Amino acid sequence: MSRWIANLMLLGAGAVWGMGFIAQSTAMDHIGPLSFVAFRFLIAAIVLLPFAWRESKRTDVPAIDAGVLLRFGLIGAAMFGGMATQQVGLVTTTVSNSGFLTGLYVVLTPLVAIVLFREYPPLVVWPGAALALLGIFLLSGGDLAALSKGDVLTIVSAVFWALQVVLIARFVVSSGRPFLLAAAQFTVVAVLAAMLIPFSGETVQLESMLSALPHLIYAGVFAGALAFTLQIVAQRYTTSSQAAIFLSSEAPFAALLGAVILGERLGTLGLLGCAAILASMLLVELAPDRNRKLEPPRADA
Repeated sequence: MSRWIANLMLLGAGAVWGMGFIAQSTAMDHIGPLSFVAFRFLIAAIVLLPFAWRESKRTDVPAIDAGVLLRFGLIGAAMFGGMATQQVGLVTTTVSNSGFLTGLYVVLTPLVAIVLFREYPPLVVWPGAALALLGIFLLSGGDLAALSKGDVLTIVSAVFWALQVVLIARFVVSSGRPFLLAAAQFTVVAVLAAMLIPFSGETVQLESMLSALPHLIYAGVFAGALAFTLQIVAQRYTTSSQAAIFLSSEAPFAALLGAVILGERLGTLGLLGCAAILASMLLVELAPDRNRKLEPPRADA
């Protein structure tokens, strides 16, 4: 697979996630954040199980051992941290702010890769990440003078998302099982969220669940099973830092859809932010090695 196809897949994942912010926000008119996370990723795991089972029948994939399952569990735990703090944060922040603050993982991802694995990204990633972050900041309106509790939680979620992106880049190649990885991380997220529901004060009622069902289906099937699987497959052919830049496209999609559906304003600064994010993706994609075919990189077992 060429790098531009992989990056196009990541762009598609970002677009689906942008719409997912709307589902995440409006679903909490009916159910609590942890309930949403648990049922959303239960749906996503169920959707992917047939694909993971079919993948397991292939003879050219490595065997599964305890080490592989532990790595999958770590990715799921990082994803749960990102998802739970982001979802709870949406209770007291806007869709646009959440899109911006979550986008901090664009800059955090190369830093996490350096700290954990001493993996240094291509130099073009740094100006690209700076442009993406500037664009996301402009999308927020350029004003973060008074951070709410939800904003702080969303910043924490960005750290977890950066960790998740780096761990996927590190482990997806050695496992050779992208569908099993996706299903496993969804299962971990669903189980952890369900375990915390009794301690959160949330109540799960059938009527409320039925009201939230359309949002759960979109978030589970499309923003969950589809988008995260696109991320995992595409990250076999690009670096974690480059992936983070293309995944940042969720911010302009979230802001645009927030303006159209929820009436959140997207003014001149927002449009400039979209342009900056687009410029960051073009900068990375049009680097001198743009035509190089990328084989899945080697990763530690």
